[in-house]
Amino acid sequence: MIPKRLPRSHSAVQWLLAALVWGLTAQAGAGLFDDEEARRAILDLRQKVETLRKDTDQRISDESKRQVDEINGLRRNLLDLQSQLDANAAETAKLRGLNEQLARDLAQEQRRHSDAAKALDERLRNLEPVKVSFEGIEFSAEPAEKRSFEAALASFRKGDFDVAQRLFGDFLLRYAQSGYASASMFWLANAQFVGKDFKSSMAAFQKLLAQDPGYARAPEALLALANCQLELKDAKAARKTLEDLVATYPRSEAADAARDRLARLK
Repeated sequence: MIPKRLPRSHSAVQWLLAALVWGLTAQAGAGLFDDEEARRAILDLRQKVETLRKDTDQRISDESKRQVDEINGLRRNLLDLQSQLDANAAETAKLRGLNEQLARDLAQEQRRHSDAAKALDERLRNLEPVKVSFEGIEFSAEPAEKRSFEAALASFRKGDFDVAQRLFGDFLLRYAQSGYASASMFWLANAQFVGKDFKSSMAAFQKLLAQDPGYARAPEALLALANCQLELKDAKAARKTLEDLVATYPRSEAADAARDRLARLK
């Protein structure tokens, strides 16, 4: 009989050879070969079968080893690929974080530039001359110039005459050609008069009238000059000043006051 089952490691060729050996053995048993020839044939076939089996086992072993090596190689490749993917993911996350930081830095820098531009515009506006209308005349003045004059005048109006003298004096030194110059001289002279510095007040009024005879408050300046001369006991000069006031500005309120003074001086 042909064996029903062979070891799984045998190939179909091995199975056929085994079947052939079995058939030869059966033939020898049936008297088709001599015992000696049958024995040799059987041994030869067994040797061939064994050789084939070993060769087949070796091939199977080699193939298995090759497949194992391929699998291990694939596994290593997969591990390397996974490592690369992980590294790429980490690098991508790092780059994303850098991009976000750069975006925040850029937005912050843009805000700083915008704030700086606004501040610069504001400073430039503070430096640009502005149109001013004061005591019937129009002129251009720097913002700082305008603020300085207004601060000095505010001090005078509050009764801080010493401060007003200092501020008007500083203003005239700094802005001698200002459109506020005549007004500053006028109020400086008034502050000095209130402070009983009659000589300085008289000199300031005289300088004002000499430099700007068309000044809007010239009648008031002449009347104040006469008052300074009276305080200094110079009635003759005061009378002359009052007469000039009446003659030059006859319809002014200061001229009316001058007429009263002249009547009392007689």
